[in-house]
Amino acid sequence: LAIVMHFYIIYQFIIKIMDKDRNSTFGKSPTTFPHFDAMDGDFLIGAIFPLHYTKHGDWFWSLCRFDPRAFRWSQALRFAVEEINYNQHLLPSIKLGYKIFDSCAYPLTGQRAALAVLNGPSEVYSSICSGSSPLLAVVGESGSAQSIIVSRVLQPFRIPMISYFSSCACFSDRREFPTFFRVIPNDDYQVKAIAQLLQHFGWTWVGVLNGDHAYGRFALQGLRKELVNTTVCIAYHVMIPLLYKREKALEILDVMRHSSARVVVAFSAEGELTPFLKEYMDQNITGIQWIASEAWVTASLFSGSQFYPYLGGTIGFGIRQGPVSGLREYLLTVNPLRYPNNPLVQELWGALYGCSLNPPSSISQNVTQLPACTGEEPIREQHSAYLNTSSFRVTYNVYKAVYAIAHSLHNLLSCELGKGPFQNSSCADTTNIYPWQVRTVKQYLQEVSFTISGETVNFDEKGDAIPSYDLINWQRGVAGNIEFVKVGMFDGSKDAGKELFIQDEAIMWTGHQREVPVSLCSDSCAAGNRKAFRRGEPLCCFDCVPCDSGKISNETDSVDCTPCPEDYWSNTARTECIPKAVEFLTHDAMGLTLTVISVVGACLTAAILLVFIRHRNTPIVRVNNSELSFFILLSLILCFLCALLFIGEPTVWSCMLRHTAFSITFSLCISCILGKTLVVLAAFTATRPGNNIMKWLGPKQQRVIIFACTLVQVLICSVWLIAAPPFPFKNTQYSRSKIILECSVGSDWAFWSVLGYIGLLACLCFVLAFLARKLPGNFNEAKYITFSMLIFCAVWLAFIPAYVSSPGKFTVAVEIFAILASSFGLLLCLFAPKCYIILLKPQKNTKEHYRVSAKVTGNSVKIQTSSVSTTHVLCDRCVVLLKSKLWPSGE
Repeated sequence: LAIVMHFYIIYQFIIKIMDKDRNSTFGKSPTTFPHFDAMDGDFLIGAIFPLHYTKHGDWFWSLCRFDPRAFRWSQALRFAVEEINYNQHLLPSIKLGYKIFDSCAYPLTGQRAALAVLNGPSEVYSSICSGSSPLLAVVGESGSAQSIIVSRVLQPFRIPMISYFSSCACFSDRREFPTFFRVIPNDDYQVKAIAQLLQHFGWTWVGVLNGDHAYGRFALQGLRKELVNTTVCIAYHVMIPLLYKREKALEILDVMRHSSARVVVAFSAEGELTPFLKEYMDQNITGIQWIASEAWVTASLFSGSQFYPYLGGTIGFGIRQGPVSGLREYLLTVNPLRYPNNPLVQELWGALYGCSLNPPSSISQNVTQLPACTGEEPIREQHSAYLNTSSFRVTYNVYKAVYAIAHSLHNLLSCELGKGPFQNSSCADTTNIYPWQVRTVKQYLQEVSFTISGETVNFDEKGDAIPSYDLINWQRGVAGNIEFVKVGMFDGSKDAGKELFIQDEAIMWTGHQREVPVSLCSDSCAAGNRKAFRRGEPLCCFDCVPCDSGKISNETDSVDCTPCPEDYWSNTARTECIPKAVEFLTHDAMGLTLTVISVVGACLTAAILLVFIRHRNTPIVRVNNSELSFFILLSLILCFLCALLFIGEPTVWSCMLRHTAFSITFSLCISCILGKTLVVLAAFTATRPGNNIMKWLGPKQQRVIIFACTLVQVLICSVWLIAAPPFPFKNTQYSRSKIILECSVGSDWAFWSVLGYIGLLACLCFVLAFLARKLPGNFNEAKYITFSMLIFCAVWLAFIPAYVSSPGKFTVAVEIFAILASSFGLLLCLFAPKCYIILLKPQKNTKEHYRVSAKVTGNSVKIQTSSVSTTHVLCDRCVVLLKSKLWPSGE
C-alpha cells in the first residue's frame, strides 16, 4: 500500500500536466473522467474499455477520438448485468451493479482508470481500504500493456481481473499475475497458429511488425520460438512506436518496400496501427500479404472500401465468435433521447453521424464546428463499427466475462456449511464478502465452469481460456467494403498437427487473387538438388546445388542428399536410385570381335593341322619331328578356344576354368616347343664320337619331358583351386556408377605363379633356341623358335602393366588379347614357313632338298646340303669313325 500511495502522489503530479487540453469536439482528454457509466447494486463489477483512442502526434497534448466498437463492448457488459439481474436462477434476489471507465487505449490512462474503478471518479483512495468492498472483480482491459498496469494496481487488494482482449503470454505467470484471468486464448497459441499458417502456405521469408508494448514484444518472442525448427525465417522485424511519428513510419515502410519478403505479420493494437496503415496507403504500397493478429483482424475500423485495395486479402486468427441473443435489439435502443445525461451516447452520435447535439463552447472555438443533430436519427447497417452484430467476438468475450463473475459469486453465496473452501471448511460471510474470496482456488472463479451459447467456459490453472481461433480473411463485399469471412479455424485442444483447418479454396489473397502469394528469400530447390546455405545469411537464403553422383534428393528443399545403397546409383536427374549397370565382357562389339578372332585362330590352326596330317610323309613334316608338331598344333587350338571362356558373365565354374585351362594349355604348348628345341640342340651338339645323348631324347623321352613340364603346371593349378580358387567378384571400387563383374583370382600368389611358370618355360625355350640358331640343316627350327619365343615373351611382358591398369571389362579384353597374340605368334612363326613350302613350293619338299652329303678329305669333313656348305677340321679318329659308321661309301 505504501508503494501505491507513493506512486499515486507522482501520478497526481503528472495529471496536472496532462489536463491542459481536456476538451474537444470528438472526445475528451484521457486524463479526466467526465465520461463514465455506473449503476448501483449489491455487488459491483468494475469495467475498463478503450472508449477513446489517440489519433497521432505527441500523446500528452493530442486529442482522443471516440471508438464506437469499444462502446459496443461496454453496452454488452450493461446488457449482461441487466440480463443477470432479471434471471431468477442465477443470483436470485441479488442485484449486480457496474462502474465503467475509459482507458483511452493508453497504459498511463489505464492506470488512472483502475484507481477510479477502485474509488470512483473523485479518486479518494481511502474508500477501498476501509473494509469489505462491493467491488468483486474488474472486466478489462483490451490491450496487454494496459492490463499489466491495471492488474498490478489491483493485486495489493487481491481483486480478480478478467480480460476480454489481452492475450499476452506474460499473463500466464501466476507468480507475477496471481489475480489475472482471461476469456481470450493465450498468445502462445496464437503464435503457434500463425507459425503453422506460414508453413502451410510455404511462406519461408516473412517480415514482422510489433507494437512497442508487452503484447507486441511477447508475441514476437513467441513467434521466434515457434519458428526455431521450421523452414520459416524472419526477414526483418520492426517496432511500431506507441506514439505515432511519421519519420519512424516512413523508415518502416522503406524497409517493407525494399525487402523481398511479401508476407508481413503484424502484432499490434488497433490504436497505434491505424495511423501507420493510413501512411501505408498514402505511400501507395501494394502487394503485401498481411497476417493480422487477433488484436486487429476483426477491427471494423478498417472495413471501409478505401482500405480494400491495400489491405484486401489480409488473413489472421481472430477470437472465436459467439451469439449474444437480444444484444442487437438492445444496441438499437441506445440513443441520446433515452440517455440524455450520458455524454458517451452523445459522442456515439457524433462519431456515427458527424454531428453535434450541443452547440460549440467558447473553449473549443478553434475546433471545426459540426452540424447539429436531433438524436432521433436511426442507427443503420452501415454503422458497422457499432452495430456489427453478425459476428460477436470481443463483445462475446465481455459477455462471458460478466457471466463468469456472476457464476462465481453465485457459487460463493450457495456454499453449504462445512463444505466451504475457507478455514475449517467454512463459507464466506454473505454480508461481508471480499474480492479475494471470489477468486478462491476451489469452487469459485478459478474453477468456475458453466455453459453459455452452447460453449463451456472455464479457466485452467494459469487463468487462461480454452485456446480456439477462427481464421479470418478480408474479402470484398457487395458494396466494395471489407467483409470478415471465416475460412478456417485453429483448435488448440486437438492433437499436435491436427489443430489447424483451412479452406484453401475459399481464401481471397492480396490483389484480389486466388493464387497463393509467394514469399521466399530463395526459390525452392527442385528434387535432385540440395540447399547450400549462404554464409552470414539466414537459413532461408540459400543456393541450389545439384546432388553429387551417387546421391539423390527426391523432394523439394532437401537440406542434404541421400547416398544410394552400394548396388544402386543415382539417375541423371539425381531424383532416384537405380540399380547399377553390371559390366562384364559380353558379346558386344568388342567381345564379338575377340570371339571371331579366337574362332578364326582355332580354325586356322586346325587347318594347318590337317595340312600336316595330309602331308605327314613329306620330308618337311618328317624332318621337323611330326609328333611334336601335332602336339603343338593341338595345344594351340586349345589356347585359341580357351579365350572364349573369358567372354560372358563370370560364374564360379567359368572363373576356375578360364584360368586353369589357359595356364595348362599354354604350358602344354611351350613344353612341346621346349622338347623340340632340346632335340634340335642335342642332334647338332653331339659331335663327340661315342656321345650317346640322342638316346635320351628319343620319342618316349620327349613325351616324358612334355608330360612332366605340363604336370608341374597342373599341380600348381590344383593347389590354387583347393586353397583359394578364383570366384566371381562385384568390383564397386573402380567405378562408383557401375558394378564391374569380374573374376577375382582368389590368390594373387597362385595367379602370378602360373604366369611365372609359363614365362620360365618360354625363357628356357628362347635361350636354348638362341644357342642352336646357327646350326646347319634345312630342318633346323631353332631360328623360328627363337623368334616365336621372343614374340611370346614380349606379348606377356606388355600384358602385365596393361592388365594392371585396364579398367573394368578391358582387363579381361587385355588378357584375351595376350592369349590370342601369343598364340598367333607361335602359330605363324613355327608353321607359316612350312605351310608356305608345302602349299606353294612343293618342289622344295623333297628328299634331295633335305639330303646331307659329307666328304672326308684328309683330316677334314665337308658337309653339303641344298642351302649350306661347311667344312670342319676333325681329328684322325673322327675321320675313321665317320668313314666306318656314317658314310661307308665315302659320302
